[in-house]
Amino acid sequence: MIFIIKNFFIKIVALLFTVSLFCLHSAGATSYGREEGQQIYLSVFDVDATPPAGSQLTYQEMKNSWDLGLRARGVVISGAGKPVVLLAVDWIGISNESQDRFKQALAEAAGTSPGRVAVHTLHQHDAPICDFTAEKLLENAGVDPGCFNGSFARKMLVKLQDAVKSSIENARPVSHVAYGEAPVYEVASNRRILNDEGKVEASRSSSCRDPLLRALPEGVIDPMVSVVSFWDNEEPLAVLSFYATHPQSYYLTQIANPDFPGIARFYRQLEVPDALHIHFNGAGGNIAAGKYNDGSKEMRQILAGRLADGMKRAWDRSRKSVVTAEMINWETEPISLPATDNIEEIEQKITDKNLAFNYLPNNMGKLGWYKRNKEGKTIDLGCLSIGDVRLLFMPGELFVEYQLAAKSMRPGLFVAMAAYGDYGPFYIGTEEAYDEGGYEIVTSPVTGGSEAVLMEGLKKLLHVD
Repeated sequence: MIFIIKNFFIKIVALLFTVSLFCLHSAGATSYGREEGQQIYLSVFDVDATPPAGSQLTYQEMKNSWDLGLRARGVVISGAGKPVVLLAVDWIGISNESQDRFKQALAEAAGTSPGRVAVHTLHQHDAPICDFTAEKLLENAGVDPGCFNGSFARKMLVKLQDAVKSSIENARPVSHVAYGEAPVYEVASNRRILNDEGKVEASRSSSCRDPLLRALPEGVIDPMVSVVSFWDNEEPLAVLSFYATHPQSYYLTQIANPDFPGIARFYRQLEVPDALHIHFNGAGGNIAAGKYNDGSKEMRQILAGRLADGMKRAWDRSRKSVVTAEMINWETEPISLPATDNIEEIEQKITDKNLAFNYLPNNMGKLGWYKRNKEGKTIDLGCLSIGDVRLLFMPGELFVEYQLAAKSMRPGLFVAMAAYGDYGPFYIGTEEAYDEGGYEIVTSPVTGGSEAVLMEGLKKLLHVD
C-alpha cells in the first residue's frame, strides 16, 4: 500500500511539473518574458491608415479614398532581448514630436523601449503628413494647422496600440528567415540631370513628358528590390520588402491612395496570402520613375506590375536558413545633422496668407527639426541584424548613394535600407550634391557636412573599422 501511494505521489508531482512548464512557455509567447537564447516569436499587425473624407491630405482636401486604402503595417520581434517593432505607414512623412509619440505608443503596447521601435513612411503624396511639432508651431502663431492637424493621427495611435497588443496574443514562433534580391526593370531613374559643368540643369521628377530627358540613361540608382521573410517552418509569417524610389505615378487627385508601391504590395499579398507583406521605401530622395513614367493614369498599374515582378523574383531567389535568438540584434546610433543658416526664415513667413499651397507642408517639418536640433535632440539610425542580414533604418529623403555605400561596406552580408524615418530633415544629399545644386539641395535644411555624420553612423552600425 505504501508503494502504491508513493508511486501515485511521484506521478502527480511529475504531472504538475509538466503542466507548469507548459504554462511558462505559453506565458512567454504572449508576454515576451523569455531569456536570451530561447524561442523567437513574431507578431504582425495591420491597421487602416486612411483618414475620412473631408480630412486634409498633405497638399489638398481629401474627397474620397481609393479601392486600396492606406495601411499601417508592422511586425513585433521578440525573444532576443526586449521586443523590436518595425512600422511602415502609407503617409508622406512622420516627423519630429510625432516620431517620438509613435515610438512611445508602440513601445508601450509591445512592452519594449522607444529606442527599439522604427517608424517609417512610404512617402505617397495623396496621403496625410504627421508632425505634432509643426502643428504646435502653427497653433502658437495663430495659424490653422491645416494638414498638420493631428486629430486623426492621435486616433491612429490608439488603433495601433490596440492592434499591437492583439497581435502579441497571437505571436508565432520563428524557425527560419529567408532573404533575396532581384533587379526591378524600368521603374527607377535618377531625378537629377547634370550638365557638362557638373551642375543640375533639369529634373525628370516622378513623371516626365520630355522625350529628350526620358531618353537619357537611368543614372545612379539601386536597381535591386530586397526581400526578407520570417517563417514558422514551412509557413511564411511576414515579408518585408525594400526598394528605393519616390512612389508617385501621378498625384494631387484629392483621393487617398497608396500609389504603385501599394498596388505592388497588394499583388504580392494575393500571391502569398499567408504572410503579411510590409513594404519600405529605400533611400529614394533623388530617385523617381520619371524616365519610364509619362504621368498617364495607365502607368500606375504598369509600374506596380514591374515592381511586383521584381519582388516575386527576389522571393523566388530567397535563401532560407534557421534562425536563433543569438543571431538577432538591434542597435541604434544617435546623430545630429548640421543645419543650413536660413531655416529660421520659415517662421517669419508662416502667417503670410499668400504662400503657395505647398509651402507649409514642405517647410514646417524642417522648422520643427531645426528647433529640436538646437535643443540637442538627436535622431536615431537603426540596424536590425538577423544572421547575415542587416536592415538599416534611416531618416529623411536620403539620396541613394547612402544605400549603395552601406551595401559596399559589408559585401559579404545582405544589406537593405529603409529611409523616410524621421521626415524632419527632408532631403539629405551627399556632400558632392550640395555643389551640384538642384531642387533637392535648394530645399534641403541640412548641409553637405551631413555625409560625414551619416557615413560614420553607418560604419558603426555595420561594424566597419
